[in-house]
Amino acid sequence: MISRTLEAEILRLHHSEHWPIGTIATQLRVHHSTVRRVLAQADVPMAPMTVRASIAAPYVAFIVATLTKYPTLRASRLYQMVKERGYPGAPDHFRALVAQLRPRRAAEAYLRLRTLPGDQAQVDWAHFSTLTVGRAVRPLMAFVMVLSYSRQLFLRFYLGAAMNYFIRGHVEAFLAFNSVPRVLLYDNLKSAVLERAGDAIRFNPTLLELAAHYRFEPRPVAVARGNEKGRVERAIRFVRDAFFAARSFVDLADLNAQADAWCQGTAADRLCPEDRARTVRMVFAEEQPRLLALPAHPFPTEERIAVDIGKTPYARFDLNDYTVPHSHVRRTLTVLATLETVRIFDGQTLLATHPRCFDRGQQIEVPAHLDDLVAHKRAGRAHRAQDRLHHAAPSAPALFLRAAERGAHLGVLTRGLLALLASHGALALEAAIAAALAEDAAHLGAVRHFIDAHANARGQRPPIAVVLPDDPRLHAINVRPQSLQAYDHLTPETPDEHTEDAPEPNP
Repeated sequence: MISRTLEAEILRLHHSEHWPIGTIATQLRVHHSTVRRVLAQADVPMAPMTVRASIAAPYVAFIVATLTKYPTLRASRLYQMVKERGYPGAPDHFRALVAQLRPRRAAEAYLRLRTLPGDQAQVDWAHFSTLTVGRAVRPLMAFVMVLSYSRQLFLRFYLGAAMNYFIRGHVEAFLAFNSVPRVLLYDNLKSAVLERAGDAIRFNPTLLELAAHYRFEPRPVAVARGNEKGRVERAIRFVRDAFFAARSFVDLADLNAQADAWCQGTAADRLCPEDRARTVRMVFAEEQPRLLALPAHPFPTEERIAVDIGKTPYARFDLNDYTVPHSHVRRTLTVLATLETVRIFDGQTLLATHPRCFDRGQQIEVPAHLDDLVAHKRAGRAHRAQDRLHHAAPSAPALFLRAAERGAHLGVLTRGLLALLASHGALALEAAIAAALAEDAAHLGAVRHFIDAHANARGQRPPIAVVLPDDPRLHAINVRPQSLQAYDHLTPETPDEHTEDAPEPNP
């Protein structure tokens, strides 16, 4: 609809100024069909429109016949066929023509699926962007399980969609529901179905172990039949729009805590699609007694892999290195990992327990493992010291390289840098090394000069060096500082000799 003012202007320009329809449409920025409609409503006689014949008209019959025989033939291949037959047009216009002439698949009708209380749940993964942990960029995946009858929702986020996360999602969902559905419906994802040929299905053996433990039936939907698990698809869309959109969180634990509160709050208080008179919480209270009871013990969810230990006492797991005792190098060990810890076994013997790291390229170490190695190999002390410096100050390798080119004593340089690291800290040492390299002064004196200059610029006093005898017993002593206020009364207060009240000295 256009305004009365615009209609009057169209009629004025046509009758008074004798503008053609195209000029009126261009100047008033309206479509030419709008101008024609206004003039037709005013009973203005107009010449009939002349439709120019399309250059594709001679080829329409061939295109329709080809698409009827091969409905999925690509427009690019069809364009080459008509071009060989003399078609002079461009491919862009031809694609639009093929889209109009391609036969449409008949719309398929679906029955509304009905389920009984406690009978079925639907499961799926959903990708929610990525999460940066240090130098690692990991996929943020959401495990979603929804009960088909009550629409009670379980949501948990993981840094990936590996099999151990898939199993862990099931176990945590069953604990949240405090029960187990009789049938779990899956898409044909590899975590559930390894191979399928028609009705012949080879399930993932780990999923079958989980199903046997909790006594449910895993059931994949038919191939290319995502409508059969529409409840979980709509639940994922609901999660994207009502929970994740514009949400801020500190880390993965914070995000999952918010997801739990949302599932027990907002998601449970929405109206149930099957019964708009009741909420999901009310319908779930009716359904929960009809679900299967939980077994006595939960299914183990630890990730278990075998790792080969090389010449150095580190086990590579999930982009990071974890230390093991040096006596177990050149062996194959077993890693059992949860979201919190990484445990390393040699058979049934526990060798090490580490906190789980989701960064990449990190060395998670037990100091005793490396201290034992240093004590075992005297030459390892220098390598251990340089390795410590490389981690504390990223510019240290470049300093060692330039110092070696100039024939400097690397042992003296290592000991001096370690002393500066202990007295000033890693940040100050890195800044001093970077400044020394910028001045092309790759020696210990330059690093000491810049670290003192930087400390002086910040108004810091130089640290007091404490040199103890090389006796291990002294380093193991813990000295508790005592208060010295009891000695203050022994020193009488004297006036400041620089104040105005102080007497002048005798000449």
